[in-house]
Amino acid sequence: MPLIDREQIAARLGELPRVEAALADQAVAADRARYKAELRKLTALRRLAAASGDYFRLRDDAEAARAMASDPEMAELAREELARVEAEAPEAERRLLHALLPEDPLDARDAMVEIRAGTGGEEAALFAGDLFRMYARWAEAHGYALAVMDQSPSELGGYKEIVLTVSGGERPYGRLRFESGGHRVQRVPVTEAQGRIHTSAATVIVLPAADAEDGLEIPESELRIDIFCAGGHGGQGVNTTYSAVRVTHLPTGLVAQCQDERSQHRNKEKALAVLKARILDARRQAAEAAAGATRLTLRGSGDRSQRIRTYNFPQNRLTDHRIGLTLYALDRVMEGDLDPVLGPLEAADLEQRVQAALGG
Repeated sequence: MPLIDREQIAARLGELPRVEAALADQAVAADRARYKAELRKLTALRRLAAASGDYFRLRDDAEAARAMASDPEMAELAREELARVEAEAPEAERRLLHALLPEDPLDARDAMVEIRAGTGGEEAALFAGDLFRMYARWAEAHGYALAVMDQSPSELGGYKEIVLTVSGGERPYGRLRFESGGHRVQRVPVTEAQGRIHTSAATVIVLPAADAEDGLEIPESELRIDIFCAGGHGGQGVNTTYSAVRVTHLPTGLVAQCQDERSQHRNKEKALAVLKARILDARRQAAEAAAGATRLTLRGSGDRSQRIRTYNFPQNRLTDHRIGLTLYALDRVMEGDLDPVLGPLEAADLEQRVQAALGG
């Protein structure tokens, strides 16, 4: 096991009492931005405390076993103990390195998920609906709250586009950020009379929701607000009032709309929340381009034209092309069992970040 400095970690953990005291301070609690920052520090320090405790315990056990090995009567026990330590050490080291990496503050934010039907007509819209239900079931199983911000239904019950937020729980954006990109489906469409397999696609974009910490205030002069009558499945009217709202940010041309609420005011609030997330994402991408920064393969919003995953229904097979992951459990994934996909993606991302931190 590498000699990770125990004293440096102890010094970092010495911050715990100060952070815990700050979170109990009424003045800090009244300052939302500072309270959230201190809470993130507390979470990171507690994770570091647990991971470093396990890691150094194993290191101490290894030293004790090596000392025992010199005693012939204890040699066999020492070998067994060393074998146990060597088996547990890689995972303990990985968790400690993860805890030592700086936490991305965006990971704790709510996730804004946009699903759009791509090539494939009505079948692509049905697939977009399947993806929406997959994320909804996953969110429900993990205690997240899900809210539909906007939707454009298709004739057969799919979606040309649907926008939702996933909030509450642990790291909504951090868990879902790897879903951005092109999703391809191979199956026999319900509209196919000859039983032939078709290929269709949908695009998923996951953005961190805007936060008060961003300080993003959009002057009314930069917005164009259009009010229109909401529409439902098959072109049916949801209601007869003009409650749907489309908001255009004039300087960037970015647009967001919402027609899910009966209240025009609520629809405007939701549309502005989506618009702010899109503006912040555009600014981040521009800043990174100007700085010559390169996002790691799996992080950020991803290349939206990149095909990241294939869903093959006849073979019950899911393939994530970024990490070469293949699962013959597509039926379970579509029912919301996404963790066998998200877990390896997070692990691969962690490995990239650790290697970058170590200069590898």
